[in-house]
Amino acid sequence: MTGPVRSAGARRAGDPRRHEAARRRGDGGVDPDGERGAAMVEFLGVGVLLLVPLVYLVVVLAQVHAAAFAVEGAAREAARAVVTAESSAQGVARAQAATALALGDQGFDVDPADLLTVECSYQPCLTPGATVGVRVRYDVPLPLVPAALQGWVPVAVPVEAAHVADVEDHVEARP
Repeated sequence: MTGPVRSAGARRAGDPRRHEAARRRGDGGVDPDGERGAAMVEFLGVGVLLLVPLVYLVVVLAQVHAAAFAVEGAAREAARAVVTAESSAQGVARAQAATALALGDQGFDVDPADLLTVECSYQPCLTPGATVGVRVRYDVPLPLVPAALQGWVPVAVPVEAAHVADVEDHVEARP
């Protein structure tokens, strides 16, 4: 055996005869079809096309979940605020404040008067043994959707919660 002994991998990668044969063919060792690297470009293109809608869906679902959490807490606390108030008017004002606080904690800047509905089983509302029902509804706007599309497609996801609280039996009626 003459010459240095090489491993199979070294012989393939560093064999000068291989490079010489490619040079003689004129392709310089490049893929003859010109497809070298095309799979990576296709993968990146398809990946971006699939990733953008997926990220948008995650953002929308996160906002809807935050709104559902906020609306549920707002309804519960608004009902408690009404039944513990000194008067019905004070109760509604406290319920609006509780709604604004609950939605504000989740990053929603809204007017609670538009979102809150208070219903009483008796008049006056704070009669002993009565029930007070509170409903909070918020429309979560879809991000990056122009308002011009509002007539054609829904641009908001409605989220609603309700809570019923009892007025204590052993208190006097409050106006």
